[in-house]
Amino acid sequence: QVQLVESGGGLVQAGGSLRLSCAASGRTFSSDAMGWFRQAPGKEREFVAAISRSGASTLYADSVKGRFTISRDNYKNPVYLQMNYLKPEDTAVYYCATRSSSGITTMISEYDYWGQGTHVTVSS
Repeated sequence: QVQLVESGGGLVQAGGSLRLSCAASGRTFSSDAMGWFRQAPGKEREFVAAISRSGASTLYADSVKGRFTISRDNYKNPVYLQMNYLKPEDTAVYYCATRSSSGITTMISEYDYWGQGTHVTVSS
């Protein structure tokens, strides 16, 4: 059974940092593109960042560009999201997802497996 488990969420003050991790089991994800998405209360799920199979290509939402960094380690947890200079508007449940393709995309429908999410709360 394929499973993705996010960790690293929590409560942080504005301007602070968090590092999210996504652990995978059930199959290898080293050949997959990976992504992070988030869903704030009362809003639709939105794209945050994505990384290609090799890690050479990344893509970010404009709202997080310059503050968040996605990376991957195919031998350990498959994907990380370093979040710096957090803002209250970053408060959301953050999800990692995999795509059975090496290419990266912002489209939610293109991702095949999803984790249960980890909560991030940024206080002002």
